[in-house]
Amino acid sequence: MDYSYEKQAIENGAKTVCGIDEAGRGPLAGPVFAAAVILPVDCEIEGLDDSKKLTEKKREKLFDVIKEKAIAYSVASVDEKTIDEINILQADFVAMRKAVENLSVKADFALVDGNQYPNTGIKELCIVKGDSISPSIAAASILAKVSRDRYMLELDKKYPEYQFARHKGYGTKLHYECIEKYGVSPVHRRSFLKKILGDNNE
Repeated sequence: MDYSYEKQAIENGAKTVCGIDEAGRGPLAGPVFAAAVILPVDCEIEGLDDSKKLTEKKREKLFDVIKEKAIAYSVASVDEKTIDEINILQADFVAMRKAVENLSVKADFALVDGNQYPNTGIKELCIVKGDSISPSIAAASILAKVSRDRYMLELDKKYPEYQFARHKGYGTKLHYECIEKYGVSPVHRRSFLKKILGDNNE
C-alpha cells in the first residue's frame, strides 16, 4: 500500500485528494455509513489496511490515529428508512456525497473504493479493492466501519433482544433467529427482508 494514486492525482493538477469508502451495505438493519479522509501524502500510519482485514481492537486504535493525523475527515450516514426508499446503492452514494461535502478542508479529487462513481461533484477515480491499495481509502474504510459498529452498539442498548452488538446487523443465523422470534424492528431495512415480511408488506 502506497500513495501512488494520491501522488498521480496531484501530478495531474489536484490540490487536495480524499479517499472515500463505506461500511454497512450488506446488513439487514441500521444505517449505511461513509467516510472521506484527506491524509498528508506519505503520512505513515502503522498497521493501516482494509478495515475488513483488521481486528476490532486494531480498528479502534487506528480510528484515533487517523483522526489525529488526517488533514481533514468526515463521516456521514443514511438511515434504514431512506435505504428502503431509494435502495442501498443510492443511499451509499448519498452518504459518500455528504461525507465529502462535510470535510473541513475541501477536496478537489476523490479516490473511491469500488467500481461505481458516487458523483460527489469533484473529480473521482474508482479503484477496485482500493481499501487495500490506497492509504486514503483504507483510512476512510476504518472510520466508516468503526463509526457504524459504535452506532450498532447503541442500537443494541435500545433493542437488546436483537443482539446487534454481536452481529452488527448482518444476516447471521443468530440475527435471523432473533427476527423470527421478535419480528421486524423499526431499525430493520424492510427492503432487505421481503421474504420474511411477505409480498403484502413490501
